[in-house]
Amino acid sequence: MTNNDIFKKLRVALMLRDDQIVEILELVDFRITKSELGAFFRDEKHENYMECGDQVLRNFLNALVIHLRGTKENPKNPNDVLAKHKAQIPAKDSTKERPEFKAKPRDEEKSRGDQSPSKSSSATKKPSKKQYPKGNAKVQVVEKVKYNFGKDKK
Repeated sequence: MTNNDIFKKLRVALMLRDDQIVEILELVDFRITKSELGAFFRDEKHENYMECGDQVLRNFLNALVIHLRGTKENPKNPNDVLAKHKAQIPAKDSTKERPEFKAKPRDEEKSRGDQSPSKSSSATKKPSKKQYPKGNAKVQVVEKVKYNFGKDKK
């Protein structure tokens, strides 16, 4: 598992936004911009993808401990901090009802009333395999290969 995977899983598990991660990293005097942070969460094939280094992950974990537990002088309850994160996530509008899903019939051509089913039913059939008589069996390509098992040709 790479550092990026760990970083992504922590972000999702703690329900953190980019700006919250930047604030958490500032607790240990580690400055990072949102765009640099976004590069860690991109797809590996993206041109702006960047591998999360050990130093970034180490500083994030140290800052996360301080963020959740607090300091010796000012301790915090981690559950309260996590509840605060949940409260900051905007709720989805569930007032708008979704239309009920209706499955389409399996054969749409038969269910259309404007046209008769097409005559091209042969296109839907699977191509049949050639049948060879038992006496005239087709020679497999593998049977034609001759192996010399590492012996030099003379």
